[in-house]
Amino acid sequence: MHGVTSLLAIAGIPRASYYKWRATQPQRAAKQNLDHELKEHMMAIHFAHPYYGYTRMVTGLGEAGHIVNHKKAWRLMKDLGIQSVIRRKRKVSNYTPSVVYPNRLKRKFHATAPQQKMVTDITYISDGSKFYYLSVIQDIFNNEIVAWQLSERNDVELVLDTVEKWTRKRDVAEAVLHSDQGFQYTSAAYNKRLETFGVKGSHSRKATCLDNACVESFFSHLKTEKLYLEQCKSGTEIHQAVEDYIYFYNYQRFQSKLKQRAPIEYRCALAA
Repeated sequence: MHGVTSLLAIAGIPRASYYKWRATQPQRAAKQNLDHELKEHMMAIHFAHPYYGYTRMVTGLGEAGHIVNHKKAWRLMKDLGIQSVIRRKRKVSNYTPSVVYPNRLKRKFHATAPQQKMVTDITYISDGSKFYYLSVIQDIFNNEIVAWQLSERNDVELVLDTVEKWTRKRDVAEAVLHSDQGFQYTSAAYNKRLETFGVKGSHSRKATCLDNACVESFFSHLKTEKLYLEQCKSGTEIHQAVEDYIYFYNYQRFQSKLKQRAPIEYRCALAA
């Protein structure tokens, strides 16, 4: 066995250079994870707005909470092989929200018991070739994920299936279910489903992601602690990774807010 000093001498590499390189590895890994997350956002923005160049991409990323300069946006777009296309005249959307609820949550992310205040949202996950959409419902009381659904389509059916899983397991009458103003959550079908179970709908203000910060935080943990590390290559792998992480998050991942307990452990301790 040769020591590091001997190997560096053979290679002609100064010790200081080697240790400087080794010290930068954690930062380099973190930068790669951040770039991967940015690329996912950029692909989603490109699919929705293929006429965006790098300057408008900077604005789109900023609206999603990612602040980057135009040079980095240009470099990442080049890595992804995407660029703006000639913009064609788009038809004006005739979609009108069926209902927009008042913001009943008002960023008061605290509840005194389960099933009082719930938040829901959708995020996208890439397997490298296509996107999948994850819908979840989270209980603010203990941050528990009480229902989730994964789909290849980001549509009303996805959120209805998620609500069905939630209502099937629990008495949800009088609960507040908060979301953004996405077309799924302002549809007539969604409104009718909430009315059926006596759930009070609540909507964030437009373009105000902090109104739904709890569930955004969960999505961030899911991606950085699981999905970015495993680099799933298929829908099956993504489904298994999400299922494994939600189990870990609910049963094992302790949180300071919950007095160093996991969500379900915290709920059971207070019920005892």
